[in-house]
Amino acid sequence: MKRILLSLALGAATLAGPAQAQEPIRIGVIQTLSGPAAVLGQQARDGLQLAVRQLGGRMGGREVQVIVVDDELKPDVAVQRVQALIDRDRVDFVVGPIFSNILQAIHAPVVNSPRAFLISANAGPSSYAGRGCHENFFVTSYQNDQVHEVLGAYAQRQNMKKVFLLTPNYQAGRDAMAGFKRHFRGEIVDEVYTPLGHLDFSAELARIGASGADGLFTFMPGGMGVNLVRQYGQAGLTQRVPFLSAFTVDESTLPAQQDAAIGMLAGMTWAPNMDNPQNKKFVADYEAAFGSVPGSYAMQAYDAAMLINSAVVATGGNLTDRAAVRTALRKADFTSLRGRFRFANNHYPIQDFYTVRAAKRPDGKFQTEIVDRIFENYTDVYAAQCQMRW
Repeated sequence: MKRILLSLALGAATLAGPAQAQEPIRIGVIQTLSGPAAVLGQQARDGLQLAVRQLGGRMGGREVQVIVVDDELKPDVAVQRVQALIDRDRVDFVVGPIFSNILQAIHAPVVNSPRAFLISANAGPSSYAGRGCHENFFVTSYQNDQVHEVLGAYAQRQNMKKVFLLTPNYQAGRDAMAGFKRHFRGEIVDEVYTPLGHLDFSAELARIGASGADGLFTFMPGGMGVNLVRQYGQAGLTQRVPFLSAFTVDESTLPAQQDAAIGMLAGMTWAPNMDNPQNKKFVADYEAAFGSVPGSYAMQAYDAAMLINSAVVATGGNLTDRAAVRTALRKADFTSLRGRFRFANNHYPIQDFYTVRAAKRPDGKFQTEIVDRIFENYTDVYAAQCQMRW
């Protein structure tokens, strides 16, 4: 197993007790860093590391160590590696992962551990937003359904009568379809589930072309999305059947999709052109450090680091009192890159959601840009089922 240990600061902490001051705060990062979806995990890893670097490698006066492991998009591998983070590395926080099936595999080992909190910087399955919510689990992204709800509401506002649905067959894909349907009242002409990692869409594109649909809604992250967009244009469907998506056309895929994706609409909580001072600095610093435009994966992981920092500062660097740390995490006393951000009772965010459009910048780079706000201060529908009250 390849492990990357980054010691991001020197010196001893001064704000905690003498014994604890000798120990660094350890953040375990588990992301998909190999295979077609590696770019997503790399963005998340880089976003978190940028935040820690900007903090000077310290939180609450204590040195911070970031330990990065690759889940390889394999649940069994993820369990082994997260267990090592807990047992051997004695991490205080686990941040990750990208995919919901990996989150479902590592959730119980982390939230039931005696030390660590689990912070998802991307995956937000419905299974942990309602009755399955847990006091040691926090999400800095969204509940999976919500971003897809944006496109369902948009299709309804555009008076689309018939829509074709296409997604991978796993938890996040099923959440995507549920989210889109929550606000769309027209006809679903077909609903196709592909294997995770599917790359040849010739059969699906033929079905879309023959379906008579007014639009396509799809969720195809990573390399799947790159291939789908390219093949969609090659099949002559771009002008015939409007392309609506989530996590299919974004900063992780646009460098490969390029002109084929321009004008395609997606849903998100943020875009690189969001107009606030903290976001402008983040985008500039990220591009300077990594040479690419940051996407939501980087933004959400950056916010996860700042959330952790807010809790460490609030507790004076003392993480031995888990109840106090949990209370501090719930307060989310940090400035999010996306603007308004607070936790609902299920520890999923309450935030705004937008339609965004793929665009080419004057410097030749590609990014998504805010078009319109669809939901304001939006809480996911599962929060009412969560029994946590605070």
